[in-house]
Amino acid sequence: MDPVTIIAAGDAALVVELPQRVDPEINARLVQMAEALRQSAGGVIRDAVVGYCTLTVYFDPLRVDASWLAAEILNLAREDPPDACEQGATIEVPVCYGGELGPDLVDVARVCGCSEEEVVRLHSEVTYRVYVVGFVPGFAYMGVVDDRLALPRRTSPRTKVPAGSVAIAAGQTGIYPIETPGGWHLLGRTPIRPFDPGRAEPVLFRPGDRVRFRAIDRRTFDQLAFA
Repeated sequence: MDPVTIIAAGDAALVVELPQRVDPEINARLVQMAEALRQSAGGVIRDAVVGYCTLTVYFDPLRVDASWLAAEILNLAREDPPDACEQGATIEVPVCYGGELGPDLVDVARVCGCSEEEVVRLHSEVTYRVYVVGFVPGFAYMGVVDDRLALPRRTSPRTKVPAGSVAIAAGQTGIYPIETPGGWHLLGRTPIRPFDPGRAEPVLFRPGDRVRFRAIDRRTFDQLAFA
């Protein structure tokens, strides 16, 4: 079993560290630990934030001793690891690729040495794991893309990326939940909202979820976007 390190981050947080690599099994262990902590110590846990290979546990120092919490975390870390393929929800995301909604598709195809249709196929045939949610509310970092699409970030970031833009960079894919600056390559756009403060659950994606992208045409996009 991979080693577990716990370090204090001030007097109200502990950081749990597993080996520093992007690995679905490592991330699955952290998701499992976060859920178990919420169930066993929910009254004193303020939040448990899952990273690629870290878990930051925020707690009330007036209600719980940090050493007790660290011991509880180590006990959870000794449990049998979960199956990464069985965690979380499976979410299908419709995407209108290319054109004005995916302005980088042509360049991505050129750099990768394949057709635009091939880029769409490579992007949409993978089931992605949500590793981390951050950057802005609802932005899910999903991995990993096909090696042929593992491009670095754009050399010139955009000052405005429209909400719903589906993008790739550094071996990952994601959806911009709100209009924001960004340096990823834009392949298309989805009519779904990864972040909606009006929903009972504002954030659509959670670490451990599995995501599939499905190509749709512009007419279907418009119908869904304005439904």
